[in-house]
Amino acid sequence: MDVHGTVAEGFEPVGEAFARNFEALGERGAAVAVYRDGRRVVDLWGGARDVDGTEPWRRDTAQVVRSATKGVAAAVLLLLHQRGELDLDAPVGRHWPEFKAHGKERVLVRHVLNHRAGLPVLDRPLTPREAADPLRSAEALAAQPPAWEPGTDHGYHALTYGWLLDELVRRVTGRGAGEWIASEIAGPLGLDLWVGLPDAQAGRVGRVGPVDAPEPSGVLRARPKRSVADAYADPASLTRRAFAAITPFPDQNDPAFRAAALPAANGIATADGLARFYASLTGPVDGVRLLEAATVDLARAEESAGPDRVLVVGTRFGLGYMLHGGASPFLGPGSFGHPGRGGSLGFADPETGIAFGYVTNGFRRTVTADPRAQALIRAVRQALGRGGDR
Repeated sequence: MDVHGTVAEGFEPVGEAFARNFEALGERGAAVAVYRDGRRVVDLWGGARDVDGTEPWRRDTAQVVRSATKGVAAAVLLLLHQRGELDLDAPVGRHWPEFKAHGKERVLVRHVLNHRAGLPVLDRPLTPREAADPLRSAEALAAQPPAWEPGTDHGYHALTYGWLLDELVRRVTGRGAGEWIASEIAGPLGLDLWVGLPDAQAGRVGRVGPVDAPEPSGVLRARPKRSVADAYADPASLTRRAFAAITPFPDQNDPAFRAAALPAANGIATADGLARFYASLTGPVDGVRLLEAATVDLARAEESAGPDRVLVVGTRFGLGYMLHGGASPFLGPGSFGHPGRGGSLGFADPETGIAFGYVTNGFRRTVTADPRAQALIRAVRQALGRGGDR
């Protein structure tokens, strides 16, 4: 497999790991970018643009990054807080009065970000058309009773996170989250990243699809714990219902799906777009920094930890970001970011100055810790151990 791009001196292990992902882990097409202290030190791509095609991946190829979108969307609420336009400890109903029904007057803005709102499911799932309609999704959430007492426990809001956040942004600013990201985040930073893909960019986006993991050589394949497998198999479980809040789930290659703004699930980005975004959270990138140090500390302070009512395994969340841990290993204890189900990943590690972005067109049955991304993280750690470029 031909790998294209550049690697700064000291970061060669990342290039080697990226190439091995194609040889040993069934990668079809992917890209990885790494920044250190606001400067790009890894920019690699390879394989086919489409999971089922042969046209080569190019440097500007973008892909659907699924839940990696959540980390970008979280920055919207954090920036509004930083600017004094939104109180994280205010009730959501202060901005969205209709939301107060069924005991939800106790849901705080921070509960939207830390997955403690108690609203991971909808009693009546939305159709793809309804899911793309901000009015319909807001009405559905306003009418939904919480699955547990808000604030008392946490469970991953796989799809509802995006509608909750989008309506809050709309009520506070008059714009949807996708518009806000385009004008206040992607525009100033020059990011190849969209939540709601413009028609003019459609030709850059590859086709995504499921891929099987290669059979390991000489060892037994690890299987999920019985409790996790049972939760995904049970139609009545919070797990299944959370991921089925849109039923049937849209074809992620459908132009209508890509044009919709779903801040939990359908962001589209290049690896560089994701990495550059995370670099701007913790330091300046070409003179632009998004979050102040105090806001970064808020974002990565532990808000939720322990058994997750939806994902079943133990998870850790700050404000809108997964934190380093067994379910979502990043670079180190201070790292914060968000994976996308099936592979994609973006995160920042302020202690080392690293920001990381990985996108792929081959989705595997992983939710938070894809082996391909983990191999790249280990390589970054190896490079830093060697005193990688700074």
